[in-house]
Amino acid sequence: MPTQTGMSVLQVAFGGAITANPKSTIVNQLMLSINELNVSFGERTLFKDVNLKFLPGNCYGVIGANGAGKSTFLKVISGEFESTSGTITMGKDERLAMLSQDQFAYDEHTVLDTVMMGHSELFAIMKEREALYAKPDFSEEDGMRSAELEEKMADMNGYEAESDAAVMLANLGIPEEFHWTLMGDMEAGQKVRVLLAQALFGNPDILLLDEPTNQLDLGTIRWLEDFLANFPNTVIVVSHDRYFLNNVSTHIVDIDFGQIRMYVGNYDFWYQASQLAQQQRKNAKLRADDRIKELENFIRRFSANASKSKQATARKNMIDKLKIDELPQSSRRFPYVDFRPERPAGKMILEIEDLNATVDGEHLLKDFKLNVNQGDKIAFIGPNDVVKTTLFEILSGQREPDSGKFMWGTTITPSSFPKENSEWFSEDINLVEWLRQYSDDDSESYIRSFLGRMLFSGDEVFKSATVLSGGEKVRCMLSRMMLSGANALVMDEPTNHLDLEAITALNDGLINFEGALLFTSHDFQFIDTIANRIVEIAPGGVIDRSLPLNEYLKDERVLALREEYYNGVKMINI
Repeated sequence: MPTQTGMSVLQVAFGGAITANPKSTIVNQLMLSINELNVSFGERTLFKDVNLKFLPGNCYGVIGANGAGKSTFLKVISGEFESTSGTITMGKDERLAMLSQDQFAYDEHTVLDTVMMGHSELFAIMKEREALYAKPDFSEEDGMRSAELEEKMADMNGYEAESDAAVMLANLGIPEEFHWTLMGDMEAGQKVRVLLAQALFGNPDILLLDEPTNQLDLGTIRWLEDFLANFPNTVIVVSHDRYFLNNVSTHIVDIDFGQIRMYVGNYDFWYQASQLAQQQRKNAKLRADDRIKELENFIRRFSANASKSKQATARKNMIDKLKIDELPQSSRRFPYVDFRPERPAGKMILEIEDLNATVDGEHLLKDFKLNVNQGDKIAFIGPNDVVKTTLFEILSGQREPDSGKFMWGTTITPSSFPKENSEWFSEDINLVEWLRQYSDDDSESYIRSFLGRMLFSGDEVFKSATVLSGGEKVRCMLSRMMLSGANALVMDEPTNHLDLEAITALNDGLINFEGALLFTSHDFQFIDTIANRIVEIAPGGVIDRSLPLNEYLKDERVLALREEYYNGVKMINI
């Protein structure tokens, strides 16, 4: 394994505990090198004195709290943002590709062209070549130029470009019928997949991916994991998906304490090692503090005693040497998520009978039936997110079904978490006033205690509800649900917009929740650790099994039903 500049001592202390991905042993002189990088905005320093090397064959997972600078770090590497100081160098002729976040930039281009535009040099050659051959007066000079272009096309494998782009799109869930559609006519979720294909296209030397799993179904995420596992070049990826990071990362790049450090291993290894290192630092400080107290007592007792004054001075000097700098203030903060039902749920939680629902002319729910029992924590999965969202909107009273009915049990108090929450934050009121609307106890101290659990403290509780970020809105919605005392929760993709710390806290809170839970998520680990029952809404029917996700996917009877119910439709290989 090549030595990495800027790598933490954790690599030395714990490096033997894991085996790096075999592809990381590739010997190649090409690398991305970052030297003395500093990034500041006004008086705020985002990170400083960054020295790192990124090598081919490795996948670097970038982590850090919301606002730590993960996306900014990628933008500085790509050249979109300028650093305050420092240098970033790449190998000669290396090509860098970055996942675009602008869904409207390619609206006038076809889907296929948008993908191939990921390799801008190749795409320009293809277009020039196409224009040359379309000329009615093809000259000798044009012939010489076309020969040059043909040579470049061959060198860049340009003759396979369209077929390679088509395969990439198909793997990401964009069928051939859409390949010549204008991007402006594609849905937002489809655009995300096309832009991901654009970044992956043409085997870039350095690949930068900022939240690539957003709006992807579980099956497509698994395909992306396989793609990155076999990708021979350098990958730097920001993600809040722990399972994804564990499966793709050979290294973790941690942005915290105003610094950027690199560790060998995946996310779980980083987490365990960093927790151990932090505990060691705390223990060292406690031991030093105990020793300091002992020495201070000695000084107080003997400083007035002339015969021992020299000894007391020596002891004071020891205190000065023993004082350890305060541990750096981490940017990571963990919310406290605790859903406490006001009353136990009875045996009958929810009955759904023959629900039908049509959205935009498409019949999404067809005679849907379900009984939810005491203790059920049900994850709803399937290729069509609109189906699941429609069901949850009906159960939460936001939408009326075309026909059919549902009934909550007499002991049940439900609370819902919608995927889209903008309408909840349209009124210009502060967060105390916002949360007070959903509380029986309207005292400010009580309201602020719940906001505090979700990391809103000090003057933050007086900011307007209209200016909240996506993550802040989610934390407010979780505060509202905790206040409700509900014993049945309906949650549509609750991890959206949350950082890893908040996802972990929510994960633990739902594991400990003693009521019934119906939820959707694209986070494999989140589903697998919480759900004890899986309901899969497939194109040809519904599969319902009381199994955790990992067992569900291996069950032979489930596999047979999935084969039948997908019947030619691309199955989500979760």
